[in-house]
Parts: sequence; structure tokens; C-alpha cells
Amino acid sequence: MSAVLRVVLDQVVSPTDADLAMASRELARALVASTPSGCEVAAIVPSGADVAGTVEGAVPGLASLARMPLARRELAASWQLGVAPGVGGGMIHSPTLLAPLVKHDRVHDHDQTVVTLWDLDAWERPAELARGAVTWHKAMLKRAAKHADAVVVPTHAMASRVAELGGFGDRIRVIAGAAPARFAVPVDEIGRRRELGLPEGFLLVAGSSAPSARLPAAFAAIARAGSDLPVVVIDAPDGDEPAVVDLAAAAGLAEGRVHVRGALEDADRGAVLGGAVLLLAPATLSAFCWRVVEALAVGVPVVASDTPTHREVILDGGLFADAGSGGSAPGVESPAESAAGEALADALAQVLGSTAAVERFAVLAGDRGRAFSWDGAAERVWQLHADL
Repeated sequence: MSAVLRVVLDQVVSPTDADLAMASRELARALVASTPSGCEVAAIVPSGADVAGTVEGAVPGLASLARMPLARRELAASWQLGVAPGVGGGMIHSPTLLAPLVKHDRVHDHDQTVVTLWDLDAWERPAELARGAVTWHKAMLKRAAKHADAVVVPTHAMASRVAELGGFGDRIRVIAGAAPARFAVPVDEIGRRRELGLPEGFLLVAGSSAPSARLPAAFAAIARAGSDLPVVVIDAPDGDEPAVVDLAAAAGLAEGRVHVRGALEDADRGAVLGGAVLLLAPATLSAFCWRVVEALAVGVPVVASDTPTHREVILDGGLFADAGSGGSAPGVESPAESAAGEALADALAQVLGSTAAVERFAVLAGDRGRAFSWDGAAERVWQLHADL
């Protein structure tokens, strides 16, 4: 009889976040591809239209599909309350925090449940999130502290923070994510950038006008660095573009120099990175830095705020700048942001100082980027469940 690893794929069926959907899809594919002898991979999914077709198209090779009687939203509410009828036991792995975290017997029945936490936004920037989302994440982490056999986080830096939030003991495991499989600059990169209305050769930043994204510090750094390169901002929520442009203007960037775009498909992000001279990562959150990992994957130089997360992910693949502390109201640069802007400006100037410097940091980025893969993550997930 085969041992079955059942993966919760709610984000594949009803995605609420593009990065979580990508992580769920890529990890599941890698788990299927690396299935040990005598094992197989199945899926647990919420109800919805053409669920089987959607999941099979995203993750071929699954042994079976357990469809829950509730749609994702209702399923999340039900599991938050510990109500999980019809799920069954066995090995359950969730690439997110959504899982049937209920009482089970790992020793006698060999049931085990593992969840994954990619960010601590509900604790680090609750004012920027919907109140219901904050409540749900905190409630689910409490359930994880009580019922999860392991909690997977992407960095040791986050592991230290999560350990402070509950009595997890030795149940916290570190397994990093990666860029999408085969993520690369596409052959039609120039055409894609034209379709997006972007210039060639620009500085790239990912974020929004929310204080946690620290765009004022990034824009201040660019204004002080002495470079006249265009600036592209991606991942801005719908309707946030004017606010981002206002932040840029307040930092002294000329009108028309900053181009703001929203969430992009994988190929379009690859094309954008193909036109970027450098990625600037000013945020200081504990969240796994997906765009940084993607920049490393395609060899784009990275300048990042000096944080434990960035240090761990980038290692020797980029340049760090003192992040300062504190924050400010939108459009108003605080003394801390001013100091951070100066530090980031110095780092930018160092990378942009010459063509040779840009090329050197590109090589360093590419070397570091090879450290991240979904195949490696899947192997560690299989080993985790074997250890349990």
C-alpha cells in the first residue's frame, strides 16, 4: 500500500495571492516529480467550478483529488474554527497556513499535518491589512501551535520570529521557496516591455504606497544617487498608481520618470527584470522576498535594506544598506527614512559606478540565485514527513 502525501491546493483552485498560488503550484509539481518509491501525491481542494480540470492542468500526475464540500472562503472559516469534516487523516502538507488543524494521533494513526508560513504581515503590518485577514492568520497560527506537527518557514530569520509567537518547540523547519520553475528572461522580452509601456535600462522596485514598502526611502535613494535612469515600480495594487507617483514626486523624482505597474504574470516579470539594471529592495519585513529571489535567478544586481531576511536570502549575491528605523506618514520623509535613503543611495552609487561594477554584481546575483529551487524544496518536504 502506497504512502500518500496529501497537499492542500486551495491557492491553485481559488488564488487569493499570486505568490502563494505560484508556490503551491510549483511545490506540488516538484513533489510529484520527486515522489519516492512506494509513495504518491494527492490533493485536497475546496469546491468550485471545474476543480478537477484546473488542478490537473496546474499539477499533472496527482494520484487523487479530495474535494471539500465548501468553497475556499467558507473552508477557511470552517478550518479556522477547527471544523474539518470529511478531510480524513494521513500525511497532510499545506504550502500555506490553510490546513485542517485539528486533533490527531501521529504516533498511533500516523496522521500528520504540516503548514507553511511565508510572511508575518498580520503581526508586522496589521494596519495595512483587512481586519478579517489579520484575525484569520493569528487564529490559524494559534491552531498550528496546538495541532501542527511542523511549521515550515522560508528563512531562519523568520523561524526566530515565529518561535516568539507560540510554543512551537522544535517543530519549526526552514525550507526556502524559489522563483517559478524555468523562470527566465523570455525571448520576446523587448516586445513584452513595449506592451507594458516600459523604457529600456531602468531601476526596478517592487511595492506599493503602503508604509511597509518603504518607497519613500527608495525614491530618496534614487534621487540622491546621481543616476538619471528611469524607475519602474511593479506589484502596485489597482488604483495605487497615483499615490506611488506622488511619493516619487515628493522625493524629487521628475514627472514621467517613474512608471508604475501592477501584479504581472511570470513571463512579464521576467521581461521586466530583463530590462532592469538593478533591483532595489527597501522593505524590512520578515516576509520571503519573492522579487529578490527572482532577480537573483536571472542575474540582476540587487541592493537591499540590511535586514536578517535579506542577509539570509541574498548572502553574498548583492549589496546591503542600513535600513534605519521608524516610518513616516505617506509622502513625508522621516529622519529615519532620510538616513536610510542616504545609505541606499551610497549602495546604488557603488553598483552603478561603472559597467564593470554592474556586471560584477550581476554575476554575484546569478551565482546566488542557483541556491533556490523547488526541486530542492520538495526533497526537504519529503524528508520532513519521513522524519515525522
